[in-house]
Amino acid sequence: MRPNRLALVKSLLPKLALAIGAGDGGTPTPLKLSELFDAAPRNVWLEIGFGGGEHLVAQARANPNIGFIGCDPFFEGVGKLLSQIEAEGLSNIRIFPGDANRLITALPGVCLGKVFALFPDPWPKKRHHKRRLVNKGFLNSLARTMCDDATFHFSTDHDEYGRWVLRFLLEHQAFDWSARGPRDWRARPSDGIVTRYEQKALTAGRTCIYLQFQRRQRTQHRLENCSQLP
Repeated sequence: MRPNRLALVKSLLPKLALAIGAGDGGTPTPLKLSELFDAAPRNVWLEIGFGGGEHLVAQARANPNIGFIGCDPFFEGVGKLLSQIEAEGLSNIRIFPGDANRLITALPGVCLGKVFALFPDPWPKKRHHKRRLVNKGFLNSLARTMCDDATFHFSTDHDEYGRWVLRFLLEHQAFDWSARGPRDWRARPSDGIVTRYEQKALTAGRTCIYLQFQRRQRTQHRLENCSQLP
């Protein structure tokens, strides 16, 4: 890691990092999202595996009233993100430099308006499939934390992993796929940006898949938790 980024890991990260303690039986202590940001955000969005941070920073810049949580265990990416946060003076990003499942377990229910998982590691070898991010247990936890009508954005350039994720999402009762034609999964969302992983895939001539699923409503009326953070 470059010296300036390493310095930010030591000085800035402690101010932005989410600390998740362990309760009884090792269960993560629930987070209080309303206490995490300098000003109470209108909503909270989560990016899992933010890589170099370019998408997370662009979203935070475009949506200053939204609180963002970026989750990634790799400190090289954390250092890059911290550099951008400092350069742009962003105050609406918090970081969890650890496992996404632990973070999601610690989040309160019905609190996320959007979740992004953009080009995660596909773990292509069959013996490594258990390491893949998306599975039934992950979606169960994610469904608990997402607001009614919240959107889960997933993208990949790995065809088999795309089919894997699509199968799990279509089989899950909490999510709806609104796609009506090929363009709905072949075109990047209008508010998306090209990440370095996506650009690498496009340069290599690989086809990218963009999936968007909505959290089904739990009741006939929208729950209020998303505008009144716990």
